[in-house]
Amino acid sequence: MIQALRTAFDGLAGRHGLGVAIFVGIAIFLWVLVLIVLPQLSMLDFSFRHNLPPPEIGGPNDVYTLENYRYFLFGRDAGLNSLDIGVLFRTVLAALFVTLIDIALCYPIAFILAHSARGVAVRLMVIGLIVPFWVNEILRAFAFRVLFGSTGLINSVGMGMGLWDAPLDFIRADVALYAGLTYAYILLMVFPIYNAVEALDRNQIEAARDMGASWWRVHWRVVLPVAKPGIASGATMVFMLTAGALAAPQILGGPSNLWFTQLIYQWFNEAGDWPRGAAYATILLMVCLSFVLMTMRVFKVSIGAIGR
Repeated sequence: MIQALRTAFDGLAGRHGLGVAIFVGIAIFLWVLVLIVLPQLSMLDFSFRHNLPPPEIGGPNDVYTLENYRYFLFGRDAGLNSLDIGVLFRTVLAALFVTLIDIALCYPIAFILAHSARGVAVRLMVIGLIVPFWVNEILRAFAFRVLFGSTGLINSVGMGMGLWDAPLDFIRADVALYAGLTYAYILLMVFPIYNAVEALDRNQIEAARDMGASWWRVHWRVVLPVAKPGIASGATMVFMLTAGALAAPQILGGPSNLWFTQLIYQWFNEAGDWPRGAAYATILLMVCLSFVLMTMRVFKVSIGAIGR
């Protein structure tokens, strides 16, 4: 890691000068330290504390404890805390599902942008992807709620075409939630895959086609090996942001659906129990980091390849 940082610093200094390299290095160091490392260490410290009133903080009762993590596993009783564990499992499973949908949607889009579309078509596709995200995320979530509502466009068109007789409850079935989350992070999947696929020499694709390979085999043997770092990078970002989403589950989630971030929000803001909220947030972070490491292992890519 140190050698990689030194190589990156030397390359930056060689291209833009020593002053620029030092400025960028200091800015990145402060960014990582102040906005990432210190807050996470503070949250980790909170997670091992008792929930004490302010006058007792720093006193003899302010000691480290595993009670907050024990509560996640066993709740108030000795039995397994199936409610909170189940919510975490469903959140991770839903985030994985959204990630897979984004991969399936964005891979062909990225390939078309990189190797099929030309000139005006490329610009129109990029504009079509970017412009909707000028709208605030919360407004987009409410737009999906209206779209999938009982009197929304989808139900109106479906009943008008005779596909179903009564309005379908897409909100309760979480269809609106999955659709909204899939759309919310689609750019974070498209552009990493596009950046990876764009580097592929078109002659390799044409050579594979000339040798009689089908389109499926061309993508499996030629395109996907090049696209793997982009897919892994996009999957990492989409999964972590989906698992950590709060606004979309609050707006689009059904009455029986509870996101793990909503539990964290409840502990922090409604119950006022910051240590327990910090413990739950730490658990979610550990699960997300485990997914990142698993993704890197499945795609057989390094952190450096994802960064590129």
